[in-house]
Amino acid sequence: MSIKKGDTVKVLTGKDAGKQGKVLKIITATNRVIVEGVNKVKKHQKPSRSLPQGGIMSMEAALHRSNVMLVCSHCKKPTRVGVKFLDNNEKVRMCKKCGEILK
Repeated sequence: MSIKKGDTVKVLTGKDAGKQGKVLKIITATNRVIVEGVNKVKKHQKPSRSLPQGGIMSMEAALHRSNVMLVCSHCKKPTRVGVKFLDNNEKVRMCKKCGEILK
């Protein structure tokens, strides 16, 4: 997967289209990502020891990875991710727009 935990991504489709956020979690089995502050849903939580009052919680739901695009830290634009091999045969991700190596 070209998107990793901690990357900044832009949402392309859905109710939160155009919003940007940081990737909190990657679910590789279903090709989904959870983005901070995007795709918020309400969840009814039963009281437990960790949450004694229970209630309705607001949390982020997963998005399919095809609905988000990585934002380059150098040119600040949403971009496709390319692969580049360095001189020491290290494989790194690169921005297709400006050519910079993505961290």
